[in-house]
Amino acid sequence: MLLTDQRWAELIERRALEPDAALAALRARTRRPLLADGRLFIVAADHTARGMLGVGASPFIMADRRRLLEALLVSLAHPEVDGVLGSPDVLEELALLGALEGKLAFGTTNRGGITGAQWELDDRPTAYSPADLRDCGLDGGKMLLRIALDDAGTAPTVEWAAKVVSECARLKLPMMVEPLPYHHTGPVAPGTAKLLDDEDALLRAVAIGGSLGHHTGYTWLKVPASKDPARMLATTTLPALILGGAPGSDPEATYASWERAMQVPNVRGLVVGRALLYPADGDVAAAIERAARIVRPA
Repeated sequence: MLLTDQRWAELIERRALEPDAALAALRARTRRPLLADGRLFIVAADHTARGMLGVGASPFIMADRRRLLEALLVSLAHPEVDGVLGSPDVLEELALLGALEGKLAFGTTNRGGITGAQWELDDRPTAYSPADLRDCGLDGGKMLLRIALDDAGTAPTVEWAAKVVSECARLKLPMMVEPLPYHHTGPVAPGTAKLLDDEDALLRAVAIGGSLGHHTGYTWLKVPASKDPARMLATTTLPALILGGAPGSDPEATYASWERAMQVPNVRGLVVGRALLYPADGDVAAAIERAARIVRPA
């Protein structure tokens, strides 16, 4: 186990007694280029910041921070994992543990669309701003852009997202835009916002997400594998990373969908969280190795 009792106790102690140490560690870590070989394999760990704590049949499994950090340490120890996407608390903990040396660190931005809330699709920024990403020494950011034609909360989110893309471009910071079609399964109420399983709606969302801001040179798309990834990404020339989403009941089908998506020319890699950090068999190292071989075939 990489996170021993001693390391865990030291982390807890430093959080209490050294409030500036985490930010200092983030800023002082060894940096690396964004694209060393044209591919990226990023592990995602920003779910808890908007109250998403469940995986499969375990509704609070991600609430165990020590277990989450242990899975991240295993993941980041793999030489072909390029980095991590996280909320401020997670990135700071990893920095204090020395796990971000020579790795990329992307900060999440809008975590205000709390899972299950009536205002869930009003995805307000509650984590990093573009200036924060720069000042904290991060390598880029990520935003969630859920587009629902039946929810007016989408409008201010789209407006905010465009401003963030423009500001990141001015700062020359890559920004991952995650455009997803959503809808309400009933009247706007807690728990009714759901991902829309519609390839045409996904295509429209990707087209919108790739067109935000005054300059798209630093925009990356973070998209599902989808049934037809070539059609989905034919709408843009922007680089794209395939997201993992919730772990399915058939891991092999999930891996196959990632492999299919990786054949699309502008797909550069994976950004996967729960499917790798909480695999059904519990073997994080094996799941990471399998995904690494998809991003960079032997």
